[in-house]
Amino acid sequence: MKYNKLVRDKVVEYLKEIDKNPSYHKANEKEYLEKLKEKLQEEVNEYLENPTKEELADILEIIYALCKYEKISKKELENVRKMKAKTKGKFLERIILDEADN
Repeated sequence: MKYNKLVRDKVVEYLKEIDKNPSYHKANEKEYLEKLKEKLQEEVNEYLENPTKEELADILEIIYALCKYEKISKKELENVRKMKAKTKGKFLERIILDEADN
């Protein structure tokens, strides 16, 4: 079966252990970023179909990988999140904007 997708670091070893004979390569910088973005979309779609804490954790794992790639610390990301929450608010009050004048 063909995949051509980013997988977790231990998947290849697991496939070897169960005699699945995996073919794989390590992505270059450009391909890695592209596959991280694809994986983020895949994980978001999986969460939308099956909203569980496991699916949320998968999204967070991809976000952490993107942070490492972009050289953004988790602390820096959290600071940006807090700043935006302070200036623009969060998403806790369930506000739906229906319309606004231009």
